[in-house]
Amino acid sequence: MGCCRQIPSTSLEAVAISILLVVLVGVPKAEAVEPLVSLENHGGQMLRGNLDLSVVFYGQFGRIQKNTLRSFLKSLNQHGPPGSGSQVSSWWRMVSAYVPGGDEIKVKVVKQYVDPRYSLGKIMTRDFIKILVKNAITGLPRAVPVIVAARDVSVQGLCMGKCAEHGVIDGTPYVIIGNPETECPGACAWPFHRADYGPPSAILKPPSGDVAADAMVVSLASGLASIVTNPFETGLYQLGEKANMIEASTACPGMFGTGATPGYTGKIAVDPRTGGAYNAVGFKGKKFLLPALWNPKTSSCWTVM
Repeated sequence: MGCCRQIPSTSLEAVAISILLVVLVGVPKAEAVEPLVSLENHGGQMLRGNLDLSVVFYGQFGRIQKNTLRSFLKSLNQHGPPGSGSQVSSWWRMVSAYVPGGDEIKVKVVKQYVDPRYSLGKIMTRDFIKILVKNAITGLPRAVPVIVAARDVSVQGLCMGKCAEHGVIDGTPYVIIGNPETECPGACAWPFHRADYGPPSAILKPPSGDVAADAMVVSLASGLASIVTNPFETGLYQLGEKANMIEASTACPGMFGTGATPGYTGKIAVDPRTGGAYNAVGFKGKKFLLPALWNPKTSSCWTVM
């Protein structure tokens, strides 16, 4: 997921933003804001059909973090009863809609394992990522590796404007996400942690009760959307500053609900029991906060709530 944009914070701008937030809170439209970019389909391959994932938890993780990420993945194809509110599966159907044909992509975790001994060390370089990708697909050549870093692991290329990354190694697309418990929390754990830049904003309580767990859900969701729509960096994207790719999940940074503005998530829900902020419900009623997606049909940012 792209990190927060730097916004000048003078007192006059702060007042203007505060007034704007008051106006936007009650807006009922599904489209959050005007389009920031116009993504182009470059004609490259997109993933479709079944999406088999090989999940690697690299390092030592708490139970809540692993279970939260696992529950999110189980929720992608879990359709709740009509009238059950915003669902994780609704968000995933928007991702599937990018692919020609529009059939829902079926997600299945075909392999998962934990490397609690940090077998490659705690500084994750490109060479080490290549080894993890190779190990993850052994016997599963069609699987997409998803590498999740523990709190004390630094990942090369992350914490520098992005909190998750996808790429291709020897023809295999992969996703890797950092852990913002200690790595760049001000950039990658917002809105559950104070942001490094931008106007002051309320800090929300994570729905799982664990800041890193729910921030990693946002990064994982963003990474999966990118791996489907632009797996080989030839699909749906636009080149941004310094030739960085703007993709379906990074075109609308920091937006989670209707009426989002810099430093303000937009309209979201709060669990009356736990106080956790969320915009989608998934597996066994688990609650998640999912990022906005760029909607190609309306050329605007779309959120599930």
